[in-house]
Amino acid sequence: MDPLLLELAKLQKDGNLKQSIDDVDKIIEQLERARETIVADPNSASITLAKLQNPLKHGFDKVNDDLKKVHRGHNAYGKALDKNFPVKALPTDYDALASHPSLINRAIAMHLLREGQFSVASTFLSEALSNPPSPSPTPGTPNPNPNNDSTSLSTLKSQELQERFSTMYQILHQLKSRNLHPAIEWARQNSTELENRGSNLEFELSKLQYIWLFLGPSVNGLPDDENNGFFGALKYARNNFPRHKHVRYLKDCQQLTTAILYRSNLKDSPYHRLFNTETAWDEIATSFTREFCSLLGLSPSSPLYLATTAGAIALPTLLKLATIQKEKRTEWTTQNELPVEIALPRSFIFHAIFVCPVSKEQTTEANPPMMMPCGHVVARESLGKLSKGGRFKCPYCPSESLMKEAREVVL
Repeated sequence: MDPLLLELAKLQKDGNLKQSIDDVDKIIEQLERARETIVADPNSASITLAKLQNPLKHGFDKVNDDLKKVHRGHNAYGKALDKNFPVKALPTDYDALASHPSLINRAIAMHLLREGQFSVASTFLSEALSNPPSPSPTPGTPNPNPNNDSTSLSTLKSQELQERFSTMYQILHQLKSRNLHPAIEWARQNSTELENRGSNLEFELSKLQYIWLFLGPSVNGLPDDENNGFFGALKYARNNFPRHKHVRYLKDCQQLTTAILYRSNLKDSPYHRLFNTETAWDEIATSFTREFCSLLGLSPSSPLYLATTAGAIALPTLLKLATIQKEKRTEWTTQNELPVEIALPRSFIFHAIFVCPVSKEQTTEANPPMMMPCGHVVARESLGKLSKGGRFKCPYCPSESLMKEAREVVL
């Protein structure tokens, strides 16, 4: 990727139209001055135009040279893209999503709603419902919900979701403007649900509001009155911290109030890290988005975005695998798991994975992990092959047991 980044840097430096625009502006200035001269003295028109001929020709030549430079930059970057990302035909023999077009449309509509593209989502839903897609049967991939697949879009509560997400984006906009009050009000209205989830959002919002007031008008830009600065923060703590009597907030409250003693030299105090708001606003916005979506029963990130990104990460490996299989005339024999390991970021991993140490295969719902009395775990199919209906020895220790003594492990 280094050559591609180098070409991109060159394109950003040389392949822009700034110089061309500047040279065109100079030509326009020359023409305007000539027009003013001719208007002031019509008899000087021929002389003025004659004098203008060479400067204009020189100016247009410079503009053409600028455009050639931009064109060369785009060509070089295009060649770098072709070299680093060669065009390869995607395997089209198997389309696992062909039998679920309505579910795909639902995922797209949900993504648009989550992103705040409400008008686009409304248009998309209207067109998708007026022209419902026809599913194509895919061998080995039964419809997971055949009764509701065709009505999945019609049952989507788009108007309700739009109102909810509209509220979320309004609050996020206020957070970007360093206004915590709408978020705090929302957290208090939903405090019972947040508390049941074990969420710290309401306290974290109150904590940041206290810190923001403590830093004073020179930092927060709020009016310099009794509700701001040291006294404003102290007043806010007295009115709001008693709401958070849970023992897990006790230490935070003690540190925040003790920091008052160091307010004249806060940077050198032991509590300096508590008052560092460099990343606090982004973190609180992320936390708010996560909790807001959780109360709606949704994941904090769009499933369509996650699936598309994970697919893009996996695509080069799968294309290489398809090429190798074609050369060796082999086939991918299973649809329940990938034939190769795909390294995804930790944020893309949502459940534990157990690989049987005997068969070297990943466990599934039909073949779950089983723990023997000795504590070692293998897949159920491997356990059946080891036991053969009688007492067997653990492959990793001298212990012996029976198949019925093994317990399923839920990860």
